[in-house]
Amino acid sequence: MGTITTTEGVSIFFKDWGSGQPIIFSHGWPLSADDWDTQMLFFLQHGFRVIAHDRRGHGRSTQTSVGHDMDHYADDLASVVAHLDLENAVHVGHSTGGGEVVRYIARHGESRVAKAVLISSVPPLMVQTDANPGGLPKSVFDGFQVQVANRRSEFYRELAAGPFYGFNRPGVEPSEAIIENWWRQGMTGGAKAHYDGIVAFSQTDFTEDLKKITVPVLVMHGDDDQIVPYADSGPLSAELVQNGTLKTYKGFPHGMPTTQAETINPDLLAFLQS
Repeated sequence: MGTITTTEGVSIFFKDWGSGQPIIFSHGWPLSADDWDTQMLFFLQHGFRVIAHDRRGHGRSTQTSVGHDMDHYADDLASVVAHLDLENAVHVGHSTGGGEVVRYIARHGESRVAKAVLISSVPPLMVQTDANPGGLPKSVFDGFQVQVANRRSEFYRELAAGPFYGFNRPGVEPSEAIIENWWRQGMTGGAKAHYDGIVAFSQTDFTEDLKKITVPVLVMHGDDDQIVPYADSGPLSAELVQNGTLKTYKGFPHGMPTTQAETINPDLLAFLQS
């Protein structure tokens, strides 16, 4: 574990375990590097070096009031990569973290990148526009901001207990421990970062970024994702990158790296070893 300080004076917390080919994990909103613990331990045991950082304003990183946009997220990730001098790295992003990975590669190039994985990720674009009629109305995300501003703790509890993991589906048994861990991670981060981050993950258009990516990309998405709807995310991203593979998981929720880790982790490993 350690921290780096960016040129703007923002402290970024990261975990760095093991040796071998590096895998860098970028977490989703409003969580932290802790959301990747299951994956990090799995790949550590398979001979990889595993790294995960807390995005600015999230987890143990500085609760700065500025820079909560994809360019800053990508630049902070680049600072971690440069500090650790990582080469031939695999970048894995979940949800907002997938957008961070895409913007990082497009903005900083592929010289240090071997492969990328987008899991339940926000690209190409979440919000509904004339050019993206299948997106979610802006009012949905405006509502998220109202919830964060006025009842963040309750809102985070409701997200984790409901649509994030599909615990609101008939026959699905909620895990209190998973719900509490999601809430804990969210409440550790800063309200300002989370409020601004809603705009970052919902209104950033990654279409041109995706077109620039030539390294192999695995796109993993559940078709019952209630947070980032499947049809206008995963399949489109896989088509836009130059070397993409789409893997669709029937009935899996947004938070499938946690609740379906026994499926996701071996599939990730197979892609890394291919």
